[in-house]
Amino acid sequence: MSAAPADVDFGLFGPGSVTWRLHKEPALLVGGLRALMVQALHPLAIAAVADHSDYRSDVWGRYARTTNYVATTIYGTTRQAEALGARVREVHRPIRGVDAVTGRPYAADDPELLLWIHTTLVESFLAAYRRFVRPLSAEDGDRYVAEMVRQAVLVGLEAAEVPATEAANGAFIDSLRPELMVTRTALEAVDTVLHPPLSAWRRPFWWVAGQAAISLMPDHSLALLGMRRAALAEAAVRPIVRRGAALGRRRMRPPPVLVQARRRTEAAGLRF
Repeated sequence: MSAAPADVDFGLFGPGSVTWRLHKEPALLVGGLRALMVQALHPLAIAAVADHSDYRSDVWGRYARTTNYVATTIYGTTRQAEALGARVREVHRPIRGVDAVTGRPYAADDPELLLWIHTTLVESFLAAYRRFVRPLSAEDGDRYVAEMVRQAVLVGLEAAEVPATEAANGAFIDSLRPELMVTRTALEAVDTVLHPPLSAWRRPFWWVAGQAAISLMPDHSLALLGMRRAALAEAAVRPIVRRGAALGRRRMRPPPVLVQARRRTEAAGLRF
């Protein structure tokens, strides 16, 4: 007998959400890379990371923790998502310091910095989906942004202060443009994103992902980083990423939390 949908904990989103539809796509990895490079341009955000983490010597450990957080808060149960959110708030609480470049104090739980991370990540995931998966209507884009407010609340933000439409999400990002700058730590972070420690045979695949992420970068971000668009590289990587992501969706082993979400959905007699 199938469980009634009301008896199944689908977590923060569920099988009818745009969020579940988007995040099962491997191509969203490119959006994550894009977000990391954009986020590094906020001097206080990157100072907090550089001063209080060992991301350069633990690239893949940090990557695994971040991807697990995103996957679990999206596809996990409510209890799993809230537990991870509480853990992030606990980690953020003691992170305080003064940025050596601007001389300004920072705090990892500063609502403005949390919103910067959230909004740029949401924007980046949407950009990657539209470029490398399929078109997405403005209505569904707004639905996605509104749904992801729930994830922002996990890290300590108030729902009312988180943008709930694409226009509002973009407006917040634009409002922080005057604060953005390229610093040594920003350049190091971007270099780590594009050139992580990898065996030689994996590097061409990561180069493709990196070029795909660069192709999604805002013009002003590229200008700050002293980077230029490479039309030939963009044209070459787009079909590779699209086909590779489609193949990965069929062949790659999904994360356990996604498998569990599918089982809960099937048990409720619903389609994923």
